[in-house]
Amino acid sequence: MRAIRGATTVSENTIEAMREAVTELLDELESRNNLQPKDIISVTFSVTKDLDAIFPAAIARTRPDWDGVAMLDVQQMHVEGSLQRCIRFLIHVYLPISAPIYHIYLRHAANLRPDWSLPQSLAGSPQVVVTTSGDRE
Repeated sequence: MRAIRGATTVSENTIEAMREAVTELLDELESRNNLQPKDIISVTFSVTKDLDAIFPAAIARTRPDWDGVAMLDVQQMHVEGSLQRCIRFLIHVYLPISAPIYHIYLRHAANLRPDWSLPQSLAGSPQVVVTTSGDRE
């Protein structure tokens, strides 16, 4: 079992903007990690308090073969000055230990973990990065 992290931001709190961002994020997750929905154990989505137009899991469930994946939506803890309109995920998947993991950080969320722009292996543990906005991932 492996874990993959990711995040993106949306331009506004609308169903359309959130659907576009979540779809882009999950498309990139599947593509870069050569991931099939049958390999996904569970997904936890978190959103900042300024996003409430739709649940990210509701968007994910409309994807082919994602309707059987266990998913949970939660609100991200608010920290003053942190990145706004942000959707994050933590996905647990079955992937071979030898498979590289690509954590997906898109749009303004790319600044949250610049150290994870390359594939991660179990041999090296990435460091925590503090961004200029004070966010920690």
